[in-house]
Amino acid sequence: MGRLEGKIALVTGGNSGIGLASAKRFANEGAYVFITGRRDRELAAAVKEIGRNVMGVQGDASNCGDLDRLFAQIKREKGSSTSCSPTRALRSWLLWAT
Repeated sequence: MGRLEGKIALVTGGNSGIGLASAKRFANEGAYVFITGRRDRELAAAVKEIGRNVMGVQGDASNCGDLDRLFAQIKREKGSSTSCSPTRALRSWLLWAT
């Protein structure tokens, strides 16, 4: 069992760079990971690269409407309220299901 088993991670900008590396690590540690990115092609490639326990959600983290849609989708998919805590240069967020 991984250290993050049963947790939900949201990584904005998870389709490349530090965001992608963080998403991979969270998934490898057992978290279910939602990643965001603005470009569908890169987002799909990142989901494929991570491989398991991951869902890509197209959107821009600087757009409040996209963030509202993102959190609504997480709630629909995982069915619980969440609380947020920023990690890694404010690009990655780890969510604990409550």
